[in-house]
Amino acid sequence: MGKSTGFMEYQRVTPSECEALERIKNWNEFSVPLEEEKLREQAARCMDCGTPFCHVGRLLSGMASGCPLHNLIPEWNDMVYKGNWEVALKRLQKNNNFPEFTSRVCPSPCEGACTVGMNGQPVTIRSIEKAIVDKGFEEGWIKPEPPLARTGKSVAVVGSGPSGLACAAQLNKAGHTVTVYERADRIGGLLTYGIPNMKLDKKKVQRRVDLLEAEGITFITGKEIGKDISTEELKAQYDAVVLCAGSTKTRDLPIEGRELSGIYQAMEFLTLNTKSLLDSELENGEYLSAAGKDVVVIGGGDTGTDCVATSIRHGCKSVIQLEIMPQAPLTRQPGNPWPEFPKVLKVDYGQVEAKALYQEDPRRYLVSTKRFAGDESGHVKELHTVRIEWVRNEDGRMVPREVPGSEEVIPAQLVLLALGFTGPEETLASQLELELDERSNIKAEYGVHTTNVDGVFAAGDIRRGQSLVVWAISEGRQAAREVDRYLMGSSNLP
Repeated sequence: MGKSTGFMEYQRVTPSECEALERIKNWNEFSVPLEEEKLREQAARCMDCGTPFCHVGRLLSGMASGCPLHNLIPEWNDMVYKGNWEVALKRLQKNNNFPEFTSRVCPSPCEGACTVGMNGQPVTIRSIEKAIVDKGFEEGWIKPEPPLARTGKSVAVVGSGPSGLACAAQLNKAGHTVTVYERADRIGGLLTYGIPNMKLDKKKVQRRVDLLEAEGITFITGKEIGKDISTEELKAQYDAVVLCAGSTKTRDLPIEGRELSGIYQAMEFLTLNTKSLLDSELENGEYLSAAGKDVVVIGGGDTGTDCVATSIRHGCKSVIQLEIMPQAPLTRQPGNPWPEFPKVLKVDYGQVEAKALYQEDPRRYLVSTKRFAGDESGHVKELHTVRIEWVRNEDGRMVPREVPGSEEVIPAQLVLLALGFTGPEETLASQLELELDERSNIKAEYGVHTTNVDGVFAAGDIRRGQSLVVWAISEGRQAAREVDRYLMGSSNLP
């Protein structure tokens, strides 16, 4: 432990950000790194507590508490405080294949479970993690490390999101010959096309892909398993197959007027925008533009926030984000004790930018959309909404009830549905005759990841449903260990 009284001497300080009205003019990341001395002070706030809940990584009340990757947080905090950055990087990489991703897009359940946070502000774990990995790349400490020998076994990984990449990386370390299949034109899955560039620079994704390729992993893009390549062909060609294709069936809003043009799924909006940005800096116009439009985003999660921020950068006329749930409290409530993930109001980057531009938070809570109305050309022009309240029915369940007289008409020429996902697409499961669980995910026991078909494994969102990047990486690593054991009889993978 570097400084036993650090958590009492230093206040929590997070990295600053580029001013909102300036950063909306581009698609760049906007966090400004802390100076090294400030980072060492922040690392000194870590208590190195006897039971570090920050890296427990379990579900409490249905949400992650602590890091699912079991990151050795107190250890690398201690190394940063002492200025031993290279050792800090080694401790960080021991449990996390891609800290440059998690430190940018993870909601930090580790900080929610930080012991300092019981009676104060938690350690700035995520910003320290980001500083460590960024320094590792800057100093050249992170370089290709191909395995010394090959086992002669081959594995196909279907899907190149965080679980697929983590699984491939671990299997490659074990000496297996790994091929990753991705149906999109670029590797990365949601890391590439599901998260905007200002949140995760795609050069950083490609940098990691290049590193994995240099270590011996083969990447094949533009090939969809089950359509371009049959699942039987895949099984015949490889000794094992790992399905990491994600949970990509979007939840729809089947109400009156849904067939109108101008209403899109959020992921289509975000994917096309990023592809056009990478292909041509948006010069080719092959994306859904929000320029000059009244935009309504239905859904209050991270994807909804990404839609708000993207629309602002297009130059939208206005943007509103509708949530059916009530506004979260400003502080932890008695029913949400530490070390549960704190269910408190989060003001993310998209809301900050909207408030700076339009002088108000774009979110409207407890609003249900009743129908869409269109113009004479069949294009959406407005939403008809009503306010709701949550009440208990006779079964004791909370259900929405409309508030009389609260109807409102909201103008919109672009509506984005950010309502989450309902499970994986059916093609792989159907062709391989895989068993599904009650939520239509591929059935495979957590930690074991074997399906009912010999040699076929499943990991990440395709197995657990829509979840966090850290859970996906964790499951990819676990699946790799089980595949290694299946192929070799035992495994030394963590």
